[in-house]
Amino acid sequence: MWEALFALFQLQALFLVIIGVAVGVVMGAIPGLSGGMTLALALPLTFYMSGNSAIVLLVSIYVGVVAGGLITAIILNIPGTPANLVTAWDGYPMTRKGHAGRALGLGIFASLVGSVISWIILVSFAPLLSAFALQFNHFDYFAMVMMALVLISSLSEGSMVRALMAGLLGMLFALPGIDPVSAQLRLNFGYQQMSGGFHILPVLIGLFGISQVIQDCLRIADQPRMSNSVGVTLPKLATIKEQAVNLIRSSVIGTWIGVLPGLGTTIGSLVAYSFAKNSSKNPEEFGSGIDDGIVASEAANSANIGGGLIPVITLGIPGSVGDVILLAALILHGVTPGPLLFANNPEYAWGIIWTMLVASFVMFTLMSITSPWVARIVNIPRIYVMPAVMILSIVGSFAVNNRLFDVWVMLGSGALGYIMILLRLPLGPFSIGFILAPIAESSLRSGLMASRGSYEPLWTQPVAASLLVIAMLTCFWPLIRKSINHLRRRES
Repeated sequence: MWEALFALFQLQALFLVIIGVAVGVVMGAIPGLSGGMTLALALPLTFYMSGNSAIVLLVSIYVGVVAGGLITAIILNIPGTPANLVTAWDGYPMTRKGHAGRALGLGIFASLVGSVISWIILVSFAPLLSAFALQFNHFDYFAMVMMALVLISSLSEGSMVRALMAGLLGMLFALPGIDPVSAQLRLNFGYQQMSGGFHILPVLIGLFGISQVIQDCLRIADQPRMSNSVGVTLPKLATIKEQAVNLIRSSVIGTWIGVLPGLGTTIGSLVAYSFAKNSSKNPEEFGSGIDDGIVASEAANSANIGGGLIPVITLGIPGSVGDVILLAALILHGVTPGPLLFANNPEYAWGIIWTMLVASFVMFTLMSITSPWVARIVNIPRIYVMPAVMILSIVGSFAVNNRLFDVWVMLGSGALGYIMILLRLPLGPFSIGFILAPIAESSLRSGLMASRGSYEPLWTQPVAASLLVIAMLTCFWPLIRKSINHLRRRES
């Protein structure tokens, strides 16, 4: 535990934290460059790093991206990332009143508090949950993956059916290559280069990077611009005392929302904002530039990171796009995520936990100093940014195995991602289905081998049965709710 913290304060690791947070803040402040896209582009850079260094860099970028988006949300009313959407509701009106510096200070401080509180919850519960999950058998793991996929699909934006289709499509794309149980070649369609299946790195870069490039190229004329510079005014002690309850409540809500797979930072901010408004003595002031709205939104979306890391570290289940990238990084560096992470690779588990805390304080320091200059990055013409993103995507995909096939996979995944966006199929369930499919398949087939082909343990063992019941209830809940409402209308 403490060794991971001491390692983090070595010169190289500390440098990676500072660079990662700085890159995350800058990319988060540029509208259109989402957190998932930023992490996907950074993933190839970690390929030749040690596993610990890779995790340090990616977690630091993750912390920086979520916080960085508040800059343009407050100054331009254009959230840098979807996580900062709610921040703009009160942040921009405060800017129009001439208090942009105060709004930035409140947002940055709330982000720090949200991160610290979620870290406390993470370090308190992650080891306990991991120890409990060590009791899971193969069927329990399979049921857990199915439940996670259904939950993510049910909580994604739009139709649950579309989200489930996207998740199943992702699982389908994970099938080509080597059978994880029998080690037999399958579904390579006669192409030798497909013998290893689709590598996770080109798929994720294409899905979140290239699809975003295509969208931005089609609306390149809509780029916002900033004309005036602003400073940062951190909140005084009286303001902090006044917002103490809001800070703690919003941070706990953000952490809890982060634990639930598929909800994400935007939902966390919305729920925390709603609680703050409903608890306020002056709810009518929300949306006009009130401190409470900024604090609730930013505390919740930063706390969401720590909450999302809990199932990633303990169960190997990603709940958001950022968590998918972190899970992919662990897999790329030969680390098996899940309950055994604390037992077999504690340096990775504690490295993630401590990096989040240190990166949060680095984020607070950097943003307090540099926010006025970072805000001006939004003026860089998009026609210069998009080619750079494209080049990084191509180089990163090629560097995986030094073969052109992975570049074509990346471009194909980008085209697929854009088509899915047009068809309103969410990318999150696809990527999570792609990541979790091998775990689900190997768990189910290993369980069947142990039970001599019997599926009976799926409904006779309490953990597996409970998880599958939750998955089925979640899947059919819209129909159940519709029937209940219909009966109520008939009775009335």
